[in-house]
Amino acid sequence: MNKQLFIGAVVALSLTLSACGGKNDPAASTGPQASAPAASVTPAADGDAGKDAGKVEVDKGLFHNEITIPASMLEGQDLDAVIAKAKEDGVKEATKNEDGSVTYKMTKDVYGKMIGSMKDNLLEGIEELKSGKDFASVKDIEHNDSFTEYTLVVDKAAYEGSFDAFAALGVALPSMLYQVYSGTAADKTKVTVHIQDQASGEVFNTVVYPDAMKNG
Repeated sequence: MNKQLFIGAVVALSLTLSACGGKNDPAASTGPQASAPAASVTPAADGDAGKDAGKVEVDKGLFHNEITIPASMLEGQDLDAVIAKAKEDGVKEATKNEDGSVTYKMTKDVYGKMIGSMKDNLLEGIEELKSGKDFASVKDIEHNDSFTEYTLVVDKAAYEGSFDAFAALGVALPSMLYQVYSGTAADKTKVTVHIQDQASGEVFNTVVYPDAMKNG
């Protein structure tokens, strides 16, 4: 993935979360549990993918999958162009709904390739974060296979004197988006980011998203 696609994932999920309230400091220490994010996946009735505002709906049928992208994730975009690109990528049908959302119908094979591509893009974005110059204090990024838990290995002194806390947000939001498109239930969509000092091995902060983005 190039940087634009990685940032695009961040922006897309940010739009769906914005209706839940103002953001706190993205690197705030773990606090009380907050309500589930607006972006969520719920099983739709057969033949009818739900179109609730702010939700990505995934309906996994026997031969096809249907995904409904909420209007909040499509703001400012040319829907005809979005649909045309989706069809180029293998989507069988794309329907513009009255509420501004778009429903895609695709084969399971195409859906699998889409999820695989999202995973590849996420991994590339992680590599860009830890090897780029934007977050110089970040020396390594470790994660589990499901992208639900990360450890950012940092130069603590440099980290605390910079804005590199936003690196945690940079991995959390695309990971939550990946979980959503994979069919994770709303109350299970969560990413935990540990901040570890490279020199001492001390984990000196832990941030849980989306909790850290909500008003306490």
